[in-house]
Amino acid sequence: MAKKKLMLLGGIRYLLPAIDIAHKHDIYVITVDYLPDNIAHKFSDEYHNVSILDKEAVLTLAKELKIDGILSYAVDPGVVTAAYVAEQMNLPFTCSYESACILQDKSRFRQFLSDHGFNVPNAKGYNNIDDAFKDVDYFHWPVIVKPVDSAGSKGVSKVEHPNDLQKAIVHALTESHNGHFIVEDFLELDGYQSSADCFSIDGKLVYADYSDQLFDKDAANPYTPALEIWPSTMPLAHQYYLTSELQRLITLLDCGTGLYNVESRLCKNGKPYIMEVSPRAGGNRIAELQRMGTGIDLIEAEVFKAIGEPLPNNISMPHYDGCYVNDIVHSSKAGAFQGLTYEETFKKNHVVSEAVYPAIGSHVEAFHGANNAIGSIFLKFANRQDCENNLSNLSQFVKVNLS
Repeated sequence: MAKKKLMLLGGIRYLLPAIDIAHKHDIYVITVDYLPDNIAHKFSDEYHNVSILDKEAVLTLAKELKIDGILSYAVDPGVVTAAYVAEQMNLPFTCSYESACILQDKSRFRQFLSDHGFNVPNAKGYNNIDDAFKDVDYFHWPVIVKPVDSAGSKGVSKVEHPNDLQKAIVHALTESHNGHFIVEDFLELDGYQSSADCFSIDGKLVYADYSDQLFDKDAANPYTPALEIWPSTMPLAHQYYLTSELQRLITLLDCGTGLYNVESRLCKNGKPYIMEVSPRAGGNRIAELQRMGTGIDLIEAEVFKAIGEPLPNNISMPHYDGCYVNDIVHSSKAGAFQGLTYEETFKKNHVVSEAVYPAIGSHVEAFHGANNAIGSIFLKFANRQDCENNLSNLSQFVKVNLS
């Protein structure tokens, strides 16, 4: 019997868990992007040099290869293309092409939320600087400026005054694929932002999760997450509200079965907000950590969904057996990487998984975005108090060495 073929768009290291799951179940993996040296291509069964932004080229290739499923797993730029190919070939996908276009464009998504009565910041999308300056009185300053089609906090700036708006827009456009950007009111957090992976089956949200996302104020980009903690300390009433609103969104967009990376936050005005929902896995190994903490494998479920296989039967609301932390290892400056140094007792008691990306001696950049991470370390603590006691001294327990 011929193996089923799964096409994965992109080639970054976050694809590796999906490739591992696929190979474990004897699924043939095809990776696609325009960067042949990307690491995932070394682990796939077949690689093709095609831009994942070119949906027609990917569709032509997918038809030629007679694939059984397609994912843009943890790769934000390929989501719309994956949805398009799946729709054209009648393959399983989380949502329609049109719904994916709404979810993947921050400007369209904000408008959709506003049109349907969700909590949403004051926001507008633009494709030129002049139009944005005409609207400076529309916003409640400060504002956030970002590309409508990028992830990993790339191109994001907080702007305190209109005089600094042009610089922020130019920065956003350097990270944009389609030349569009969005300006929106800055929402002051009450507690922490959340980023977690969720899962729906036949349109029902069966796995909803929330985390506490912490930032490094001294990083080159202070809006790039530096630590993620599960479970969240967000009050349960607000979590239940967000879960209800996510279900309403899934229903309105006629989504079916699949994985979503969801960003949300509770703000000082007392309102919880859905900030972003993308029909893909999150970066920073989120689904891996959630699997470790809950025993529920959303990666396997997403791979099985993509090729039309029955899902694992244990997908349900998550419960954690302790406090889990994803330490997104980074540097405040550029340099030659010389490895990590651990305090031995801390490593023995709390480090449960380590993924370090650069080779010794290779150049690393300052932390401008998620793509500048040096690695990811999973930590486990007995409870939140134990976690916070240790994290307050994390720089003494885990050190990044540069030369």
